Amino acid sequence: MRARRAVFGLAVALVALGLAAAPVHAQGKGKRYEVSSDKAMTVTRTVLERQGYDVVRVVQSEGAQVIYYRAGNKGRGKGKGPVERMVIRTVERRVVFEEAPSGIMVDIDLRLKL
Repeated sequence: MRARRAVFGLAVALVALGLAAAPVHAQGKGKRYEVSSDKAMTVTRTVLERQGYDVVRVVQSEGAQVIYYRAGNKGRGKGKGPVERMVIRTVERRVVFEEAPSGIMVDIDLRLKL
């Protein structure tokens, strides 16, 4: 009985380790679009503002644009959210979005494909 329980525990641990390592491998791939970086920046700013975020600043850094944004208080008087960041990088004539939340990327994706 103890041997079975130990083997089962080891199997569960290996599966959990495999699931935990899978998202790490997927990070950094980002969505790619064949648009200019100016259009990507304009669409991103529009989407962020429509979803209730405030764009804090945009920084040019080594061929990439880093957008710092935060959630607005949405009229509830609870203060603003923490500053988050998103990176727009140009790679081989394509614009790549990195570190962008999926909820924001859905709207950006729809607007860039139009």
